[in-house]
Amino acid sequence: MNILVINGPNLNLLGIREPEIYGRGTYDELCALIRREAEALGAEPEFFQSNHEGALVDAIQSAYGRMDGIILNPGAYTHTSVALLDAVKAVGVPTVEVHLSDPDTREPFRRISYVRAACVATVKGRGFQGYLDALRLLCRGGFSRGR
Repeated sequence: MNILVINGPNLNLLGIREPEIYGRGTYDELCALIRREAEALGAEPEFFQSNHEGALVDAIQSAYGRMDGIILNPGAYTHTSVALLDAVKAVGVPTVEVHLSDPDTREPFRRISYVRAACVATVKGRGFQGYLDALRLLCRGGFSRGR
C-alpha cells in the first residue's frame, strides 16, 4: 500500500511552533514515526510538506494512479482552501484529514474545514498518534467515501 503524507504550512516548524498546542516533536521525528508504523503495516509512505497552496494541490494531484491513500494535514489551508477540496475530490484517492490539535476546541474560524467533505475520515486532537491512526485506517480499508 502506497500512502502519500502531505503536510501544509508551518508543519515544518513542529517542535518550535507553539509546542503547548502542537507538541515538542519535530517534523523529522513525525516522519520517522510514520515510517516505522508503515513498515510494520507493510505500507510504503511518501512525504511532502509545503507552505504553498499550489504545491499542495500539485502533491495531491500527483497521487492519482500511483497512491492508495493520502494522509492530509492542510494546516491553515483547512479553513480557506477550496482548491485543496477540489484536488482531493478530483483524484478520488481515499484521504484522511489529520490535525495535531482539535480545531473544534480552538478559535471559531478553525472549526471550518473545506477538505473534510472529500475525506473518508478526520482524525483530530491526537498529536502525532493521529497520523498513525490515519495510516491504520487507510491500510485496513473498509471505509465509505465521504463523511
